[in-house]
Amino acid sequence: MGIGKLKRKLKNVPLEEKIRSLMRQYGRGLLGLLMLVMIVHDVFGTHGFLAMRRTQDEIRKVKANLDALSRENAALEQEVKDLNSDPRLIEKIARDDLGLARPGEIIIRIPAGQQLEQNSVVKP
Repeated sequence: MGIGKLKRKLKNVPLEEKIRSLMRQYGRGLLGLLMLVMIVHDVFGTHGFLAMRRTQDEIRKVKANLDALSRENAALEQEVKDLNSDPRLIEKIARDDLGLARPGEIIIRIPAGQQLEQNSVVKP
């Protein structure tokens, strides 16, 4: 059968029949390819499975950070309350951090190197 006869034969076939013939011939392959593309897109796409997992990990990290900051904030609020209400704490900070003393008191500072030597002599 020559090409001319095949063309004439295909011209006489209705369009619906041509489409059915193509679908029978290539339909399963096209469907499989389409499914593969959809699966790849669902796994690796911008809103796919892997992106969702990364986002969930980021959310977990942010929540953990927020919890830590909330605990730190609560501790700082308690420290502020204590500083406003506890005169002994204020005096302790004034003595330890600022090196202040009451009138008539003398502050004697021992260097850190000598403190270690004294501790080692006292321990045995």
